[in-house]
Amino acid sequence: MSDQGLIDRSDCLLVVIDVQEKLMPAISGKERVIANTATLVRFCGICGIPVIFTEQKKLGPTVPEVKDLTQGFAAVEKVHFNCFLNGEFREHVDRLGRKTIVLTGAESHICVAQTAIAALPRLNVHIIADAVSSRLPDNRAIALDRMRDAGAVISSTEMFIYEILREAGTEEFKAVLPLVK
Repeated sequence: MSDQGLIDRSDCLLVVIDVQEKLMPAISGKERVIANTATLVRFCGICGIPVIFTEQKKLGPTVPEVKDLTQGFAAVEKVHFNCFLNGEFREHVDRLGRKTIVLTGAESHICVAQTAIAALPRLNVHIIADAVSSRLPDNRAIALDRMRDAGAVISSTEMFIYEILREAGTEEFKAVLPLVK
């Protein structure tokens, strides 16, 4: 059976874009975005998948529901909407040497979309649709369509988790099960 198109845990990283205290109150479906992002951060901790956090300057810290899940939390502060225009972010991604980035966060039509489209020439990009949003639902929908049209894979929190796990019955599966129940 071919694994073509499936995410390989040893070759991916999660990027949490701007899930920040001053921005999230304005985001449509913010509770879902925060909850699913927190689930993904916990999952990546269990499975040893690296996570990069970004924070747009002047929008405050990452929300505690996400930030508090990571020991030694550090975020890349940025002013650009496209994360790849930030040298620290780009260096961090390059240093990890992964070929697939998995994106979550806000806003889908601005920072998430610009980062996804910029990454596509050299990286596989997966967008976790139930962990991204914008202030207006229409902008989220347009962003998901545009990113798909550009070549990004649109996925969900559970699709990503089960794709990485690949099988039931393992100790890792048992450790992750509370996250999806």
